[in-house]
Amino acid sequence: MSRAARKPPAERRAELAAAARSLALAEGLAAVTLRGVAACAGVAPALVAHYYESMDALVADTFSSVVAAEIDDVRALLAAAPDPVARLRALVATLLDGSRDDVTLIWVEAFALGRRSETLGAAVRVQMDAWRAVIEGVIADGVAAGAFRTDEPEAVAWQLLGMIDGLNAQALVRWGGAADRGSQLAHALEGMLGLRRGELH
Repeated sequence: MSRAARKPPAERRAELAAAARSLALAEGLAAVTLRGVAACAGVAPALVAHYYESMDALVADTFSSVVAAEIDDVRALLAAAPDPVARLRALVATLLDGSRDDVTLIWVEAFALGRRSETLGAAVRVQMDAWRAVIEGVIADGVAAGAFRTDEPEAVAWQLLGMIDGLNAQALVRWGGAADRGSQLAHALEGMLGLRRGELH
């Protein structure tokens, strides 16, 4: 491989981080290796090692970057919905429609890899808290508006997050029907939040 052109450190580091994100979204978090990132960026592995002495840190940063971008995207989607029921409906739809399978794979791998990497495990916990806060905010707003009935918005948020994670992990191996997953989850939420059956469809 020819010697990479010299670039300012901040620019080179950003370029390598972008390569790692691209690789993770295309092939999964496990593909974010020294050689994988180097090949994606078109540089020598030694250059990646120069900027990222710890691959655990690069993997964790890559995970956090991908998930934070997804959360920002979902927040924007929810902000456009006219009321709490519409926001919850949009949340469930966008997270179960299969369009985010690349991020789902990153999550599933992060749960597994994070068992052996405390750096990644810590990043996963931070992003789980961020997701819980988004969902809890939707539910709390619905309670305040009189649209939802629950004394435990945080508990419902955790339960919904766990169901979404499980259903999306199952979808990666094409187990069960996508339409059935969305319908069953909507019915469960309707029961938890005191909504009429079919209100989240």
